[in-house]
Amino acid sequence: MNDSTPDAPGADAHEAVSDGFPPGYEVSTDPDRLDLALIHHWLSTDAYWALGRPRERQDRAAAGSLNFGLYETASGGATDGHGGGRQVGYARVITDRTTFAWLCDVYIAPAARGKGLGTALTAHIRDHLAPYGLSRILLATGDAHDVYARVGFEPLSEPGNWMALGFR
Repeated sequence: MNDSTPDAPGADAHEAVSDGFPPGYEVSTDPDRLDLALIHHWLSTDAYWALGRPRERQDRAAAGSLNFGLYETASGGATDGHGGGRQVGYARVITDRTTFAWLCDVYIAPAARGKGLGTALTAHIRDHLAPYGLSRILLATGDAHDVYARVGFEPLSEPGNWMALGFR
């Protein structure tokens, strides 16, 4: 699809973008580039919010989401089989592409941390979603408030209005 199409402003184009990222990195929404086994390993063993998440559940979550893979560029050595470098980060967005989005599973590989990649990835996602005219993008974090604040996220103005139904 064309990136300028109002109904799909870039979500289906699957292009790799390096603007806004430190040199040597790019982001892509191409689901074929995702290393699902690696993503599952990262989240189920190192992400406090997803520890122990079964692989099948993670794969279903990815299949129902808009996914963002963060990659080293091909000049960095090993490739992902699609012309780019190995995957070093991931995030997914659950959205109706009209009114609402939930940003979740944001993860940067330990060896790639400290380079501003989490902030760059979050800013890219914010900008990618902007053309949809969403009413809000939500996320939950236990430890990265400063990362998300740098790109405009702030605490809920009326948290008492929000409710949750949990099944865990």
